[in-house]
Amino acid sequence: MDGAMRNVDVVTIKVVVTGPFAAGKTTLISTISEIPVLATETSVSDESAATKDHTTVTMDFGKLTVKDEEMLAELYMFGTPGQDRFDFMWDVLAEGMDGYILMVDLSRGEDSLREAANILEHFRNMSDAPFIVGANRGTNQPEMVERLHEVLGADPQVEIVPCEATERESAKQLLLVLLIKVLSTLADDAEVAVS
Repeated sequence: MDGAMRNVDVVTIKVVVTGPFAAGKTTLISTISEIPVLATETSVSDESAATKDHTTVTMDFGKLTVKDEEMLAELYMFGTPGQDRFDFMWDVLAEGMDGYILMVDLSRGEDSLREAANILEHFRNMSDAPFIVGANRGTNQPEMVERLHEVLGADPQVEIVPCEATERESAKQLLLVLLIKVLSTLADDAEVAVS
């Protein structure tokens, strides 16, 4: 490590990327990861094959490093399967997570929005980790972002960030929004531990 990095705090963050089938989870991780993505995909053999030809069956894994003058954050991203038959992996991958992103593809319609609401409920019941909602393909659809907010219960704690999972800067911005929430939570937890 060079001299400029010696006094920098290094923080390791576990991020789970979850959401319905074909929401953009694998795409987001592949777009932003600085390492080759470990993906466990198989061919789709049911009616979902009309939507996409491969699906995640265990997880996707990628890494992003974010640096500034005071900190180096290593974000380890774990993408969950989106199909219900693999939902047991949600709990496995969520173990020890520092935060999560719920990806929702706004072009997939109402069923996808309701499925996202169910997944969010599952994760909120499992953990109080900070989270954001990535409204994939939502940068030009403000009415769909509003509809997503309604379906998710219009809870003011639910922060929805329009994004394009295929665009590196958009994906990075999404992760930075979550990173700020995670670091704030970690700082609050540290203050409580000291007092």
